[in-house]
Amino acid sequence: MTPRSLPLWLALIFAVVCGGLVAVQSRINGELGSRLSDGFTAAAISFGSGLIILSVALAIAPAGRRGLARVREALRDRRIRWWYVCGGAAGSFLVLSQGLSAAALGVALFTVAVVAGQTISGLVLDRVGIGPGGRRPLTAARLVGALLALAAVTWAVSAQFGGSAPLLLLILPFIAGLGTGWQQAVNGQVRAVAESALTATFINFAVGTVVLLVLMLGHWALAGLPKQLPPEPWLYIGGALGCVFIGVTALLVRITGVLLLGLATVAGQLVAALLLDLLLPTSGTALAFSTIGGTLLAIVAVAVASVRWSWRRAPA
Repeated sequence: MTPRSLPLWLALIFAVVCGGLVAVQSRINGELGSRLSDGFTAAAISFGSGLIILSVALAIAPAGRRGLARVREALRDRRIRWWYVCGGAAGSFLVLSQGLSAAALGVALFTVAVVAGQTISGLVLDRVGIGPGGRRPLTAARLVGALLALAAVTWAVSAQFGGSAPLLLLILPFIAGLGTGWQQAVNGQVRAVAESALTATFINFAVGTVVLLVLMLGHWALAGLPKQLPPEPWLYIGGALGCVFIGVTALLVRITGVLLLGLATVAGQLVAALLLDLLLPTSGTALAFSTIGGTLLAIVAVAVASVRWSWRRAPA
């Protein structure tokens, strides 16, 4: 089944699963950053490991290499702007914010801050037409779905206002959420030009890794080297999860648009985040009813935004 023939409902299911992977990645990168006492190094490890995986895949996949040639040609002919290949910079900031703030905030609070930024950016980018699917009108269903998602975010975090969590850290994941919508839009454009999700994902990780390596080296110069690397293998699979997320969402964004893709991944993130905070809670975090209610409302937001409302009168 080709991406264009994929029905919307199935694309949304894939997007929800991808959102769950992001929540798991947030927990892993946050824990790695906490163990190292260095979120910069944790983010660079996550992106760098993903780049290694993708480099191996590119070496054995001719379609991916042909995609790189198509992207170079499109850049040379100015069929796409140079900043379309810089989506990895936004992805690197998301991973960096995971390492710096996810452990302190808890996965649920971190995720809903990302949700707020992602919902706003998705609404704006679809209206402007940055994604590969072109402009999408601001319909009543999409607007109501976005407002419900924002209401879900507010409700979900309401119990933690005034608590012990450092709420200023919410700024990092909120900005990361804004960048996530833009990243999905431009990665979708690159995939369309390259005719390869592998190519788009590789470019994303290559750019993000360069950005994070520069930041990591600067942090080392100011704060010194991090602690010894922890031995647990599971702490190093964040990059692999990121590869799956970026590759699949680059395929799906043409079908769903930026907003609906963002809302569906948001629902998956919140569900997985709740399960993680319930089953494997971090120290100092507690699961509140409002967080559960906000998650359910986010799922309703996806359903509402995906419905096509018609205001036409029935024929006489």
